[in-house]
Amino acid sequence: RGTALQPLFKTSYSCSKVGDPRPGQSYKGGYFCAFLPDNKEGQKTAVLLKKAFEHGLTFQIKSCNGEERVTWGLIPHKTSLSGGKARNGYPDAQYLREVRAVL
Repeated sequence: RGTALQPLFKTSYSCSKVGDPRPGQSYKGGYFCAFLPDNKEGQKTAVLLKKAFEHGLTFQIKSCNGEERVTWGLIPHKTSLSGGKARNGYPDAQYLREVRAVL
Protein backbone atom coordinates (compact mmCIF):
# COMPACT_ATOMS: atom_id res chain seq x y z
CA ARG A 1 0.00 0.00 0.00
CA GLY A 2 1.40 3.39 -1.03
CA THR A 3 1.32 6.63 0.85
CA ALA A 4 -1.54 9.07 0.46
CA LEU A 5 -1.96 12.82 0.46
CA GLN A 6 -4.70 13.85 2.83
CA PRO A 7 -6.29 17.23 2.12
CA LEU A 8 -8.26 18.40 5.16
CA PHE A 9 -10.88 21.09 4.82
CA LYS A 10 -12.31 22.96 7.77
CA THR A 11 -15.30 25.20 7.32
CA SER A 12 -16.58 27.36 10.15
CA TYR A 13 -19.68 29.45 10.71
CA SER A 14 -20.24 31.67 7.72
CA CYS A 15 -22.86 33.22 5.50
CA SER A 16 -24.27 31.46 2.50
CA LYS A 17 -23.97 33.06 -0.89
CA VAL A 18 -26.28 33.72 -3.81
CA GLY A 19 -27.56 30.40 -5.14
CA ASP A 20 -27.57 28.70 -1.74
CA PRO A 21 -30.90 27.70 -0.12
CA ARG A 22 -31.12 30.88 2.00
CA PRO A 23 -28.63 33.50 0.75
CA GLY A 24 -27.22 35.62 3.57
CA GLN A 25 -28.19 33.17 6.32
CA SER A 26 -25.50 31.64 8.51
CA TYR A 27 -24.68 27.95 8.54
CA LYS A 28 -22.51 25.63 10.59
CA GLY A 29 -19.32 24.29 9.05
CA GLY A 30 -17.48 21.05 9.66
CA TYR A 31 -14.39 18.96 8.97
CA PHE A 32 -14.00 17.19 5.64
CA CYS A 33 -11.19 14.81 4.80
CA ALA A 34 -10.26 13.35 1.43
CA PHE A 35 -7.42 11.21 0.07
CA LEU A 36 -5.24 11.29 -3.02
CA PRO A 37 -2.37 9.01 -3.95
CA ASP A 38 1.02 10.54 -3.16
CA ASN A 39 2.38 10.36 -6.69
CA LYS A 40 2.80 12.73 -9.64
CA GLU A 41 -0.84 12.46 -10.79
CA GLY A 42 -2.17 12.80 -7.23
CA GLN A 43 -0.09 15.92 -6.69
CA LYS A 44 -1.34 17.47 -9.96
CA THR A 45 -4.90 16.70 -8.87
CA ALA A 46 -4.24 18.29 -5.45
CA VAL A 47 -3.27 21.55 -7.18
CA LEU A 48 -6.52 21.51 -9.19
CA LEU A 49 -8.58 20.72 -6.07
CA LYS A 50 -6.94 23.64 -4.26
CA LYS A 51 -7.92 25.98 -7.09
CA ALA A 52 -11.48 24.63 -7.00
CA PHE A 53 -11.59 25.24 -3.22
CA GLU A 54 -10.30 28.81 -3.64
CA HIS A 55 -13.10 29.45 -6.15
CA GLY A 56 -15.81 28.11 -3.82
CA LEU A 57 -16.50 24.96 -5.86
CA THR A 58 -15.61 22.27 -3.31
CA PHE A 59 -18.65 22.52 -1.04
CA GLN A 60 -22.32 23.38 -1.29
CA ILE A 61 -24.97 24.33 1.22
CA LYS A 62 -28.04 22.14 1.56
CA SER A 63 -31.10 22.79 3.65
CA CYS A 64 -32.32 19.94 5.86
CA ASN A 65 -35.22 20.44 8.28
CA GLY A 66 -34.76 24.21 8.19
CA GLU A 67 -31.03 24.06 8.94
CA GLU A 68 -28.33 24.80 6.40
CA ARG A 69 -25.48 22.30 6.26
CA VAL A 70 -22.17 22.22 4.44
CA THR A 71 -21.83 19.18 2.18
CA TRP A 72 -19.43 18.08 -0.54
CA GLY A 73 -20.15 19.78 -3.86
CA LEU A 74 -20.20 18.14 -7.26
CA ILE A 75 -16.46 17.43 -7.40
CA PRO A 76 -15.91 13.78 -6.41
CA HIS A 77 -13.61 13.17 -3.42
CA LYS A 78 -12.22 9.94 -2.01
CA THR A 79 -13.13 10.00 1.67
CA SER A 80 -11.80 6.54 2.51
CA LEU A 81 -8.65 4.56 1.82
CA SER A 82 -10.72 1.41 1.30
CA GLY A 83 -14.14 0.27 0.14
CA GLY A 84 -13.69 0.92 -3.56
CA LYS A 85 -15.64 3.26 -5.77
CA ALA A 86 -19.01 2.34 -4.24
CA ARG A 87 -17.89 3.71 -0.84
CA ASN A 88 -15.92 6.73 -2.09
CA GLY A 89 -12.68 4.86 -1.43
CA TYR A 90 -9.81 3.10 -3.08
CA PRO A 91 -9.09 1.07 -5.10
CA ASP A 92 -10.58 3.03 -7.99
CA ALA A 93 -8.34 3.00 -11.04
CA GLN A 94 -10.41 5.68 -12.84
CA TYR A 95 -10.71 8.23 -10.02
CA LEU A 96 -7.89 10.61 -10.92
CA ARG A 97 -8.95 10.71 -14.56
CA GLU A 98 -12.60 11.28 -13.59
CA VAL A 99 -11.90 14.03 -11.03
CA ARG A 100 -9.57 15.87 -13.42
CA ALA A 101 -12.29 15.75 -16.09
CA VAL A 102 -14.70 17.44 -13.64
CA LEU A 103 -12.10 20.03 -12.67
